[in-house]
Amino acid sequence: MTPEQAHFVLNDVFIPQIRNEQQTTRRVLGAVPADKLDYAPDPKSMPAWKLATHIASSEIFFMRGVANGEFRPEAAAIPESVKTPADLVKWYDEAHAQAVAALAATSGANLVKNLNFAGVFNLPAIQYVGLMNSHAIHHRGQLSAYLRPMGAKVPRIYGGSADEPIEATQAAH
Repeated sequence: MTPEQAHFVLNDVFIPQIRNEQQTTRRVLGAVPADKLDYAPDPKSMPAWKLATHIASSEIFFMRGVANGEFRPEAAAIPESVKTPADLVKWYDEAHAQAVAALAATSGANLVKNLNFAGVFNLPAIQYVGLMNSHAIHHRGQLSAYLRPMGAKVPRIYGGSADEPIEATQAAH
């Protein structure tokens, strides 16, 4: 992929998708009941709070890593003051907006440079943006499956849900 192609893919394909997925993710994160953060459907499953913070922080981690040309875990650390789903959504909204802006400003030349990811992957930076989306969608699906057993309503994700149906007038927009 050329730098020009990578820049086009990032700004005309991935950035709009990232912004759209962020709206869905924030609805799922915000639906987690604050009194059920330790809920896990199975002992092998990640507890709801750990999963929610993993989703939010990993998106920031990947975007900042691509923008900075290196992956640093501390770049996506969630502040200790974030204790509730509402706090998490607020942090996620702010950190996400900053990370998307930094990502969008990344040059095509830097998008095609290989980045080492913990010695596991060594891929062109642009590929981590697609990996980030897939990773977040995967874990968001897990967390959304926790919601109803926790007594929460399941927000719309791709189309309506039983708890948040899409009206015909909404779908037309």
